Amino acid sequence: MKNLQVKKLIQLLLIILLSFSVCEAQKTKGKRNNPEKALFGKSLNNKSVKYKEPTSVVRAKKKQEANEKKLNKEYEAYIKDQRKRAVKIQSPEVQTRMINNRKEADLKYKEKKKRNKQAARKTGKKYN
Repeated sequence: MKNLQVKKLIQLLLIILLSFSVCEAQKTKGKRNNPEKALFGKSLNNKSVKYKEPTSVVRAKKKQEANEKKLNKEYEAYIKDQRKRAVKIQSPEVQTRMINNRKEADLKYKEKKKRNKQAARKTGKKYN
């Protein structure tokens, strides 16, 4: 009885080992061999289809971009005029104070930006 079980176990192990070797023989490592590439130098199946938008759509997009650009330009000009007007309607002492405050704020912003840039550089060196 024991002999029969051992024979079955050996047969099972033998079948498993042979099936693994057959599977390994079928594997292809790396790129698969493409016969078209071997014959013609490149595969013929890689053509990508380019879709062209209708001219009306292209025109509409260009017109919309131009309109957005124009609106942004007008908005920037409006803000600039409003800032000038806000300073102009003040008394002379307030005007000088506002101008000085704006200069100080610009300097603080530049310094802060410089500090952040240096900190980012140090951090970048740390992780590179």
